[in-house]
Amino acid sequence: MVLAGDFAAPTREEWERETLKALNRRRPPGKELTIEQVMKRLTTVTVDGVEIDPLYLKPDDQVVGYPAQTPFTRGSELPDPVAPWVLAQLHEDGDVTRTKTAVANDLNSGATGLWLRVESDAIAAADVAKVLDDVVPDAAPVYVSSVAQQSAAADAVLAWLGDKGAKDPAGCLGIDPIAAAAGRGLMNAAEIAGEMSNNLAGWIEKTKAYPKMRALSVDVTPYDNAGAGDVDQLAFAIATGIEYVRVLADQGVSPTEAFDQIMFRVSATADEFLTVARLRALRRLWARVGEVLDVAEDHRGAVQHAVTSWRVLTKDDPWVNLLRATIGAFSAAVGGAEVISVLPHDTAYGLPTKFSRRIARNISLLTAEESHIGAVKDPAGGAWVFESLTEQLAQKAWARVQEIEAAGGMSAAWTSGAVTAWIEQTASERAKRLATRKLPLTGVSMFPKQDEEPLTDFLPRPDRPAWAGGLTPHRDAEVFEGLRNRSRAYELATGHKPTVLLACLGQRRDFGGREQFSTNLLLVGGLDFPEIEGPTPAQIVEEAAKQGADTVLLASSAKVYAEQAMAAAKAAKDAGLHVLIAGRITEIGDDGAKDLIDSEIFDGMDVVAFLTDTLDRLEVAK
Repeated sequence: MVLAGDFAAPTREEWERETLKALNRRRPPGKELTIEQVMKRLTTVTVDGVEIDPLYLKPDDQVVGYPAQTPFTRGSELPDPVAPWVLAQLHEDGDVTRTKTAVANDLNSGATGLWLRVESDAIAAADVAKVLDDVVPDAAPVYVSSVAQQSAAADAVLAWLGDKGAKDPAGCLGIDPIAAAAGRGLMNAAEIAGEMSNNLAGWIEKTKAYPKMRALSVDVTPYDNAGAGDVDQLAFAIATGIEYVRVLADQGVSPTEAFDQIMFRVSATADEFLTVARLRALRRLWARVGEVLDVAEDHRGAVQHAVTSWRVLTKDDPWVNLLRATIGAFSAAVGGAEVISVLPHDTAYGLPTKFSRRIARNISLLTAEESHIGAVKDPAGGAWVFESLTEQLAQKAWARVQEIEAAGGMSAAWTSGAVTAWIEQTASERAKRLATRKLPLTGVSMFPKQDEEPLTDFLPRPDRPAWAGGLTPHRDAEVFEGLRNRSRAYELATGHKPTVLLACLGQRRDFGGREQFSTNLLLVGGLDFPEIEGPTPAQIVEEAAKQGADTVLLASSAKVYAEQAMAAAKAAKDAGLHVLIAGRITEIGDDGAKDLIDSEIFDGMDVVAFLTDTLDRLEVAK
């Protein structure tokens, strides 16, 4: 049965005709948009220059290929229908008793692996064996990450494996000198080279007794945490991997052996399409490196440990983080990650609780066991948008890899400051889009809760180590959270929130839309907004005095503005009030309006700058 058999196949020409009709419906004659202008308006360009088209058609030269076959775009190996990926939750609580209990809860409730962060502010290397004491090493892969204690952490895991009599354990020891340099702020090229040349081959020698255990990690999540985009994350991963293979070759390790010892740790953001495409592109690029280095074809597949992005987590309305984590876990699974870790929704607050760990763990379990996402390898394969994005990311990242190689490799690019500069460039562009809400954050910059109470049920996270002088992590929501924190502190000190009187002119049919827009914008900054509907100019002044507000925001339609705004603004101004308008001053239709209206709010404005200025003017302490 052909479900679409009774319908004619639409053509691109028909789509263009209907699109032009829709976008030109209200445009005056002679001002209509061309299809080229329409396509430009409907095309999205990401912070690192990837274009997402409004319409995709199958390219004439598209070759999709097959999973587990070169160039491994569609997956490094065929899926296991029972356990399509390793579910490895993060453990970073330095309290041995709590962590040991959390490890047991994870493994007894569906987790199939463990990820330990070993650091002075996390699990101590000396405590690794203690927290893993009840774990059967051949049954649960262990993945380690560290910055300042990589060698000690790896040795601790190897000692634990030996003591437990492990036969065939899997996991990764987490040796990653370049990530360590980026985390510590080590900018001396000679020191980094020394870290790499010291004993990379030695770690591989130590894992020879355990064929499934990988010694080296290429962790690019710190770059994501610092603001890197998809292109740079890809490029940094590939360039780091190339450098490790090169160093190992100098130490007598063949490229094929080196490929078998490297695992990539990557972020899975709340952008489904780009996350899926990035994981696919990484495998393709790594396979290309293997091809150039004559790596045996069946050893060229990149093994990836995907972690839901810390950068996109929020403190305000943290329950929305469950949605972000679900999208990230789904995208990692569709993208073909071999290991997936879901960060709990309260991670931005501190160490997670038993409840938040359970919810995060179950996101991955539900994705695998009830949604059956892993039952099909690369379900996105052949979808034109994913194939296009994979191609774009691969091409752009390869160009950046060539820049890095021309600079002398990844460690040289790091020590020269080039890596930091690239990240800052992307982070700056993202900050602009966040501020104007072109990149909206649900529950934070869009649709914030009015009477939200911050979480209190969490364990405080230890301070960042003093030696951590490298990449500085920043969450996207921090600037907005800072605004609301100012208002919360003001309320605690004064007994009331900073206040703006919302004067809705005319009838609800006139002001309804802009009332909603205005209240949502003011909530972003944690401001209070008592409303008065259909007021006279005198009533606006009287209500402002009653509410203790020295700022009034007018909201209505252009038609009502033309009739009432001047009188309302003049009365408010004469009373010494600061006057705002929802919309544009030009809607009032009077040249004198610009002398009465202090500022305007509208879609696409810099919300951060506006709210910062408003709080400053209301003398809300920073």
